[in-house]
Amino acid sequence: MSTPAPAVEALRQLIDKSRNIVFFGGAGMSTESGIPDFRGAHGLYGDAEGKSYEEMLSIRYFLNQPAAFWAFYKRVMLHPGARPNAGHYALARLEAQGRLKAVVTQNIDGLHQAAGSRVVHELHGTVHRNRCLSCGSVYNLDYVLAAQGAPHCACGGMLRPDIVFYGEPLGSDVMDAAIRAVMKCDLLIVGGTSLSVYPAAGLLGYRREARLALINLTETPFDQRADLVVRQSTAAALGSAVPA
Repeated sequence: MSTPAPAVEALRQLIDKSRNIVFFGGAGMSTESGIPDFRGAHGLYGDAEGKSYEEMLSIRYFLNQPAAFWAFYKRVMLHPGARPNAGHYALARLEAQGRLKAVVTQNIDGLHQAAGSRVVHELHGTVHRNRCLSCGSVYNLDYVLAAQGAPHCACGGMLRPDIVFYGEPLGSDVMDAAIRAVMKCDLLIVGGTSLSVYPAAGLLGYRREARLALINLTETPFDQRADLVVRQSTAAALGSAVPA
């Protein structure tokens, strides 16, 4: 395995040679913005109030225990003070140069858009949209944070965050858009994800002749198939490989 500096230089060279780049990122993209990876060894994963996080983020739990869900969701999943890091800004620069065609993210924090990225396919939704279950009206994150208990619409209906709960499928429209982007790219950069969650990890199967660069602090099941593996944080690697 290359030392970090040569690996990042190799990443820079791959980026320089590419004109149709897609970035696919996971929770590790946002950890340096202060958003914990609750699946990580040093994150928040574990029992919460005697229940697993998967259960508390399931559609069944939301519908059956909305007050408990919203208390947990606001306390653990929302980080309104988080700001984009060097990796987010590096991707926005690449898009502005016309070379990055899309960001595909498993994150729900909206930090790519906050950094300036415009084409972002959010596989798991976003905390910044909340829909009324009765009339369909949409509310922003500030409205949810200001609400006492479970937030409700002006019509009286309960809101749900526009995220993909456990027990729900990924949206077909966003998944199709992500697949089309990956099929067209000449370089697929994957960062901050263990590539162990499907169907999202299955996106790599749609890569055709594109080169594959993996940025992750730990091994992934796809390391042996990659053209380049960078053992650094995604923020540090992208921030160094894409000059300001």
